[in-house]
Amino acid sequence: MEPVWFTFLNGADIAQLALTDTEILDAVEDGLRAQGLGETVVEPRVHLTPDPAFRGHFNVLRGYVAPLALAGVKIVGDYVDNYRQGLPSEMALLNLFDPRTGMPRALLDATALTEMRTGALTALGARHLARPDAKVLGHIGARATSYWNVRLLDRIFDLAEIRVHSRRPESREAFAERLRRDLGKPVVVTEDWKSCVQGADIVVEASRLERPEPLLRTEWIAPGALVVPYGTHSAVELSLTDIMDKIVVDDWGQAHAGPFGALRAHVDSGALDETTLHGELGEIVVGRKPGRQSPDETNLFWHRGLSLSDIALGAALLSKAEERGLGQKLRFS
Repeated sequence: MEPVWFTFLNGADIAQLALTDTEILDAVEDGLRAQGLGETVVEPRVHLTPDPAFRGHFNVLRGYVAPLALAGVKIVGDYVDNYRQGLPSEMALLNLFDPRTGMPRALLDATALTEMRTGALTALGARHLARPDAKVLGHIGARATSYWNVRLLDRIFDLAEIRVHSRRPESREAFAERLRRDLGKPVVVTEDWKSCVQGADIVVEASRLERPEPLLRTEWIAPGALVVPYGTHSAVELSLTDIMDKIVVDDWGQAHAGPFGALRAHVDSGALDETTLHGELGEIVVGRKPGRQSPDETNLFWHRGLSLSDIALGAALLSKAEERGLGQKLRFS
């Protein structure tokens, strides 16, 4: 048998590729489009907790995107205390395979990829579910994905007011300063949740709680707003879904499975099921379900994170790397 080679893209390679905001959004939307057309397979994520004392776990995401001729498996660690060691809380590897033979195609450092595709999913959800004239963003959380939430939302909406809050003052100040530098506009750091989200057109809840705690009050949500909660542990009240005109998820099979998620309690209590769910974002992207239909709608988009987004963005990185001659060829056999 002839030698089999696959491509390895490390973090430095991916940084050098410098995908544009448009390239990121387009790639993730391609994955959503394939999903909406029924051209994908999504397996609900599974979790591995080596030891509760380590205060972290692994997420394993699996999927297949037929138009890209790629299957993929991503393993991402989620460790809340990593900042104490100067490490990202989430670090990941993405494996891409030929779905017809099972042969490996590529291995990518997926840490930055995870951050970018999460922000893209938030922004694309807002493109379809927020008011087109949305200008005020209230963002809870300063984790790595938060940067891309704000950056890509600003790319679509050209935000006039950006408010941010997180638990640790040093993290929210550093987060705001990075946004000010990169976006070239003011960013308001708030001292509490209420002043961050009350009256905002778009509310993103990306907190990192140790256990479910209803810190985001339903009464703070303005009529006509879009709320995007995606923390591992719920930070919202059970009543949040009661005020929503449309509830949209990235993948229903994944949303109602597993122990984690921002609306875990809503699924378990029956407040969110097939009858109260409007649909999946991919269905809206391809026109099978409507997105926002009036300025008065108050909507919610809950995303758990899609393997399809990982694969689609990984494919875009791999293609650009091949054009530029970046990456290492590693021998598999």
